[in-house]
Amino acid sequence: MKLSDQAIRRPVFAWMIFFALIVFGAVSLGRLGVSYMPDIDFPVLSVTVNWEGVPPEYMESEVVDRLERTIIAVEGLKEMSSSVRQGTATINLEFQIDRNIDAALQEVQSAISRVRLPTGIDPPTIRKSNPDDSPILWIGLSSKTRSVRDLYVIADQSILDRLQLLEGVGEVFAGGTMDRNLRIWIDLNRLKKYELTIVDVLDAIANEHSEGASGYLENPEFEKNLRVLGEASTVKEIEDIRITRRGGRPVYYSDIRIRDVARVEDGLTDMRRITRVNGIEGLSIGIRKQRGANAVDVGKLAKAEIEELKADLPEDIDLRVNFDSTVFVEEAIDETLFTLVLSGVLTSLVCWLFLGNWSSTLNVILSIPSSILGSFLILYFMGFTLNLFTLLALSLAIGIVVDDNIMILENIIRHFDMGKDRVKAAREGTREIAFAAIASSVAVIAIFLPIAFMEGVIGRFFFQLGVTLSAAVALSLLDAVTLTPMRASQMLVRTTREPRIVQGVRAIMEWLTTVYRWQLEFALRRPLLILAGSAAVFGLSLSLVFFIRTEFVPPQDQSQFGIQLQAPVGSSLAHTVTKFEEVERYLQKRPEVERFLGIAGGFQGGESNRVMIFVTLKPRSDRDLSQQDFMVQVRKDLSAIKGVRAFLFDLSTRGLTARRSQPVEFSIRGGEWSVLNDNAKKIISKMEETGLYRDIDTDYREGMPEVRIIPDRKEASLRGVSMQTLVQTVGASLGGIREGRFSSDGRRYDIRVRLKPDQWRSEADVSKIAVRNVHGELVPLSEVAEVIVAPTVQTLTRIDRQRSIQVTANLGEGASQGEALSVTERIAREILPHGYAYFQGGGSRSFDEAFLGIYTALWMGVLVAYMVLGAQFNSFLHPLIVLLALPFSVTGAFLALFITDNSLNLYSMIGLVLLMGIVKKNSIMLVEFTNELRAKEGLDVGRALIEAGTIRLRPIVMTSLSTIAAAIPPALAIGPGAESRIPLALTVIGGLTVSTAFTLFVVPTAYKLLSRFERRPPSF
Repeated sequence: MKLSDQAIRRPVFAWMIFFALIVFGAVSLGRLGVSYMPDIDFPVLSVTVNWEGVPPEYMESEVVDRLERTIIAVEGLKEMSSSVRQGTATINLEFQIDRNIDAALQEVQSAISRVRLPTGIDPPTIRKSNPDDSPILWIGLSSKTRSVRDLYVIADQSILDRLQLLEGVGEVFAGGTMDRNLRIWIDLNRLKKYELTIVDVLDAIANEHSEGASGYLENPEFEKNLRVLGEASTVKEIEDIRITRRGGRPVYYSDIRIRDVARVEDGLTDMRRITRVNGIEGLSIGIRKQRGANAVDVGKLAKAEIEELKADLPEDIDLRVNFDSTVFVEEAIDETLFTLVLSGVLTSLVCWLFLGNWSSTLNVILSIPSSILGSFLILYFMGFTLNLFTLLALSLAIGIVVDDNIMILENIIRHFDMGKDRVKAAREGTREIAFAAIASSVAVIAIFLPIAFMEGVIGRFFFQLGVTLSAAVALSLLDAVTLTPMRASQMLVRTTREPRIVQGVRAIMEWLTTVYRWQLEFALRRPLLILAGSAAVFGLSLSLVFFIRTEFVPPQDQSQFGIQLQAPVGSSLAHTVTKFEEVERYLQKRPEVERFLGIAGGFQGGESNRVMIFVTLKPRSDRDLSQQDFMVQVRKDLSAIKGVRAFLFDLSTRGLTARRSQPVEFSIRGGEWSVLNDNAKKIISKMEETGLYRDIDTDYREGMPEVRIIPDRKEASLRGVSMQTLVQTVGASLGGIREGRFSSDGRRYDIRVRLKPDQWRSEADVSKIAVRNVHGELVPLSEVAEVIVAPTVQTLTRIDRQRSIQVTANLGEGASQGEALSVTERIAREILPHGYAYFQGGGSRSFDEAFLGIYTALWMGVLVAYMVLGAQFNSFLHPLIVLLALPFSVTGAFLALFITDNSLNLYSMIGLVLLMGIVKKNSIMLVEFTNELRAKEGLDVGRALIEAGTIRLRPIVMTSLSTIAAAIPPALAIGPGAESRIPLALTVIGGLTVSTAFTLFVVPTAYKLLSRFERRPPSF
């Protein structure tokens, strides 16, 4: 081969290639970002609309439906889901994965701008939503002596900006907090004393607290800006504003001031959410990293800055990290890197045992850093990060990248043992087997070509894995045909004395070769029996799929999980917090818990009966229970707390879907809420009977008490009360209203007007309000309207403009996700009436999409491999013989998963894809050498097969054992992230072991049977 001849003739040139790969690969490694999952730009947008005090049903018809009607026409939209609750609507837009999100955002903005929304509504806000943009850190700020307002001021002025300026930080925000407001608390009794309404106070603020553009003064000599200081600049000036009109009519010489009818304070918005940090009320601060930034480095910078901030803060303020996702990322990446190194060590040991001397072993070992470090160079220029998928590819590539080197070096040593000198042995040995090495490497790379056609998020993840593995294999091939023969021509020595263990391995291989030769001769005399028996074994192995659990990804012990608490619908925030405190006391008693942080009322507020808790456990080595076992215990213990439901969720699937999801998630859609609700209850009841599910929940919240003011239009008309005045007075009095802005500390804040808190406790307080009529008289509300209480819904959901109820659940212990999803679909289709439909969503849809995409990629990979092999062998028949190794890799993989009680999941499917590439190497070596013996030495088919099998047994066993050795460390992993590496490694070990054993007999017997159909004998 000309390339290897050049390398042998010019060794310095070959060494420079080696050093270039090492140096530039190491530089690239230092510049790669680090993240747990690949850095994928999920094309998801979130549109939020706020309209204070408006009920969900009105928001749905007046706002959401109008926006959806326009947005749905935007190009590339995959799914549109809307969630509506009191005063707030959120529309989530998921686009096709290849959609440019920036262009989509502009189109959505343009579409929204064409919609005429009701007056008084806040302008819609649009933001990108990406799982990778989830906060990597949650920081707790608390104090036993200071108010939440004081903490907010400290965070706003001293903490947020300093964290935002750190390198790699994308956004810093205060979650579960209240914004600073100037509050004007109106006293209804004082209003009655002065015959005023809240509308009169609003008019006074609007008229007496105003500032705008005033222009400038100019003459031939100078120019001066002009400003009218019409705004009150202090709380006292606000208190001193005179109320000079009553019902729009002037009150002459009025000395009624705002302080006479209200209390003014520099405070916060209404308390709609509360953050508690390890049992103390406080604030939570979230930190998001920039796209492509190193999550671990950003986390370290942020934690270092927090330590510096602590020194500047008063002693009574506690600032600490309460939720840190970067710890698991760093530990998992470090563990995978350690596994990678350990795999290299074991592979090197296997090579030494077979090759018998350190010079030959060193030759093989040197191929590992050149291939692996060289791959980092490819990753850097492809814009990839060091993540779970790329590192999994590299850890398994250890055993693959040495295969070509082993094949070539073993053949060189065979020629060297014939008595040839080093240079001649290197040249002729490489030429003889170079074709097999190239064919096997190209076949491995070919299996990953169809991955480029996989759709969805999983396709993007597999793309990074495929590119990484292909790069490592391609570089190992380059090393094998250039550097390996060059090093052999310089380093190969004859061993005069071998260690006993090496002698033992050699003796075992000689015995195996003798036994194999005898067995192969027997098999070739009965090819039909061998093939029929092998086919039967493969067929029986497929039945194992019915006994192996299937799931999207296995749960991982990340020492972190979440708890969602739900009090009865209609519970006040204060009542919910009391239940939250009970859970806090329980968590504080558990020795497994290190810290926790909770937000009551939801991140956006308005969900007074819900609490979200992020729990961080002690490291796995410091606790007896695994995370999954502890979650089972927590679920059981929290079910004993009356008046609250607890739903636990695992965070290990984050980053794999466009949003946080659960293993079982589906929606039923139709036209009527009542029908949807009735059928959802029936479906949930049937699901509970199966025992496959736990934490079953829906997003339809009914039973929310609603105080309804029903006007008596006749009485209102007779008394001169207009509906506009009625709505304005009630809304401002009970719901509160923003009236102007106030400046303080260089920032602008809202002025919010509302009745005193003790005057809007119940529906009885509503009747105490007076409304001004057109004659300027005060009319009691009770004379023109009826006040009743009726149940309503708390939250409404729409998907693709259809009314929808979503059902979510976790899996029961030992349950298969595939079975659970099939059961839910069957139950739903049996129950739902005509016109109502079942749709999978979230984690359920990702499960189906991932497995369908992988199955498609597998079949396409086999097809591409056949085409590549056909081109290489110049035969339609021989590629079929080579591919007979593939079915038995599936047999071994299923057997390994069944014996070890592991599931068929995303990672074990990666192992299957990998097997499709590597198991062909053994059959390629057999078929290629058989063809060569027939062509060059004129041997008949049977004799050529026996000779090829006998000679190639050693490299086949050696390459298989080296790959298996590389997979052993991840298969025995116990550190962070082990749950993802174990099924992948077991799949490779089982598949390669069984496939190698069957390949040694099935391929030769099939070759003998099918050779009679050859149109012409092979030629070289």
